Amino acid sequence: MASKKLPAAPKRRAAEHAYDAIERLFSTLVLEPGSPIVEADIVERTGLGRTPVREALLRMASLGLIVQQPRRGLLVSAIDLADHLDVIATRRVLENLIASMAARRATRQQRDQIVHHAQQMIAAADAHDLDAYMLADHQLDLVTHLACGNDSAVKCVLPLVVQCRRFWYSYQHEGEIKEGAAAHMELAKGIASGDESAAVAGATRLMDYLEKFARRVIDR
Repeated sequence: MASKKLPAAPKRRAAEHAYDAIERLFSTLVLEPGSPIVEADIVERTGLGRTPVREALLRMASLGLIVQQPRRGLLVSAIDLADHLDVIATRRVLENLIASMAARRATRQQRDQIVHHAQQMIAAADAHDLDAYMLADHQLDLVTHLACGNDSAVKCVLPLVVQCRRFWYSYQHEGEIKEGAAAHMELAKGIASGDESAAVAGATRLMDYLEKFARRVIDR
């Protein structure tokens, strides 16, 4: 039996594609914390034009993901171990709100896409394919953020998501990826069901997983 074809996602601006591409460079540590931002290098890495790349970099600077230091210019922001638990605590509040609103507002197409991306995360975890896992995680977030319809919450949570991804990518070890995928699937199913309580429970499980992981790294 042929698999169900998902509807196409809405078209997005070039600057949004540039932001996604640069975020992946940040999240997967291709651009390491503290490394300089060279616009020409990013244009070459992403294959995108200077204008969308510049717009994306300005957006990342406004979110605190890029910092400017005297005599050193623009740098990728650092991963702050001491601050990371506060990052997760703040993200927890926002993720609960976003999950609840996505469960209430998502279209049928968005619900299908959210579960599809969570299934991709499960498959990537089973294959121990970290790059595919991170890409599916990013795509799940994109649809969920669009579905929730709360731009204020999304703008607040985006830099926290990137900080958590960088932390996780820096310290992940075999075994954690499957637990993370299972947490994302619970969140996805909760949103897809339209049950706000189930969606919040999924978001809570995901944040509990990230907090437990962070404490294990910080306390070692």
